[in-house]
Amino acid sequence: MIYSEDKLPTDVEKVNQIPIVGTVLEVICRSAGMGFAAVARVTKDRWIACSVLDDIDFGLEPGSELVIGTTICNEIRSHKQTVVIDHVDQDERFCKHPTPLKHGFQSYISIPIFLKGGEFFGTLCAIGLKPAKLNNPETIGMFKLFAELLSFHLNNIDFLERSNEMIRNLNRQLSDSVGENRQYKHISSHNLQEPLRKLRVFSDMLVVATETNEMARARQLSLRIRTSAQRFSMMIKDLSDFSDHKDEFAFEYLDLNQVVADVMAQLSVQIEHRNVTLEIEPLPSIRAVLSQMEQLFYQLIDNAIKFSGENRYPVIRITCQELLLHEIEDLLPEPLAMAYLEIRIWDNGVGIEASQLEKIFDIFSRLPYDNFQKGEGVGLAYCWKIVRNHRGVIKAGPNSPKGTVFTILLPLTN
Repeated sequence: MIYSEDKLPTDVEKVNQIPIVGTVLEVICRSAGMGFAAVARVTKDRWIACSVLDDIDFGLEPGSELVIGTTICNEIRSHKQTVVIDHVDQDERFCKHPTPLKHGFQSYISIPIFLKGGEFFGTLCAIGLKPAKLNNPETIGMFKLFAELLSFHLNNIDFLERSNEMIRNLNRQLSDSVGENRQYKHISSHNLQEPLRKLRVFSDMLVVATETNEMARARQLSLRIRTSAQRFSMMIKDLSDFSDHKDEFAFEYLDLNQVVADVMAQLSVQIEHRNVTLEIEPLPSIRAVLSQMEQLFYQLIDNAIKFSGENRYPVIRITCQELLLHEIEDLLPEPLAMAYLEIRIWDNGVGIEASQLEKIFDIFSRLPYDNFQKGEGVGLAYCWKIVRNHRGVIKAGPNSPKGTVFTILLPLTN
């Protein structure tokens, strides 16, 4: 378990989720005769009060910070040993120490809190304005017992969070598997049957043609059989590639402006030939898989060019904005971040009929425009899988008055 600076607010919240923490602080103050007790999150740079009991107006509350260099807890973080002071003025080590001189306390005890695996989390500490008898097995044992109890609860919270994340992942994978299995069933029952039917029909006709010595007819049927066989082979390859398109890739910070620029370079011939107008807003950098982001933008821009219509100059516009979770929560089956990047790719093409919107991302799904059919209908299926791999959502809708808009939501998270 590795703790980083960006998790510190979460760490404070975790301590306050422990129902007994207030009771623990009250018990140690009354038992040891102390006026202030706290659970502190301590790193090499920060001291943060997670939970506090303050009967001496020390001035700290949950979330408050002390300069790390002015605390004894900083030294405990280094040597990871308990510190107990019965009477500061009579303690050779601490009578001239800057921390008690600065804060004005005479008695002090601090126990390190370790997490599972030995990671240092912080301290359970208490101070008194008057001397107190702390350096005895009973008091130290009580503090250590409570520190271990807090560690147990913190580890349990982390375990539950990881378990819940695993359950969410399993549910997502199950939902994705159900969706993909539905597609595979439809493909095996319909898409793959069509080229097989043609192969059977043309083969039967070829047998008849050869038996009647119609060689011209036989050659024509042989070409049709080869074409159907090639199409069937390509469908099997596309299906295999789609099933292998998993999310086990290395994520890295990507400049989406550079990704789109690279895609435009790959599509430069089509863009120049169709006189495409591209309007692209500045895009941010996000953590993503480079090859998949390139394929996502390639498929969507290429699709917009293909379905622009014969007598229309294509116009493609890419916009983006950051949205907070509460603004889009209804669109997300499983919210995973507090903020999302919304990318919209607009075009002025032939558009998508409302009846096609629900299945447009199914593999081998093809738009009902015979004049514009190109490929086997796997491009948008790849887009859906890529966005899913990045824990996002992709939707298609009409762009008024003409064309289509694809909306992509990607979580802004590390």
